[in-house]
Amino acid sequence: MGMMLALLLIWQEGAPPASPPPPPQPCASEAHAAFDYWLGEWEVYATARPEQKIADSRIERLYGGCAVRENWMPLTGKGGGSLNSLRADGRWHQRWIGANGETVDFVGGPDASGDMVMTGWWADYGGPGQHRFVRMSFLRQDDGSVRQLGEISTDHGASYTSGYDLTYRPRN
Repeated sequence: MGMMLALLLIWQEGAPPASPPPPPQPCASEAHAAFDYWLGEWEVYATARPEQKIADSRIERLYGGCAVRENWMPLTGKGGGSLNSLRADGRWHQRWIGANGETVDFVGGPDASGDMVMTGWWADYGGPGQHRFVRMSFLRQDDGSVRQLGEISTDHGASYTSGYDLTYRPRN
């Protein structure tokens, strides 16, 4: 009986204790994945002139999936980048920082079709003293590319004109 008791004790002590499930990742929600279609290594072209490459761009998730960062590398001129995150207010926020020292803050989120749309005030857009309201739309295309359409308003968003139109194509 002593041997049986010893084996029973060894068997019971060897069983691992039940551990609680790990807590969910703070930025693993579907809302945090809303901008994932923009992730990747891209070659960027002027949409109106599809043969005219103007930049390379790397978009990656960082910080446990809590941020999306763009590193914009133009073929000519100075670069820049953006840091994007879904904040507690339920909206996406982007801060663009250019190599010329400019910063622009945008806010928005996915529209009804799931494309990201953000707006913000861009100081000196087009020249000193020309502050413009800008709407950026990141539109998923059927071929896997992403079109970034920047629309400019001089009347606080009542009407818009095209400011820039870029197509991000996956780098091969």
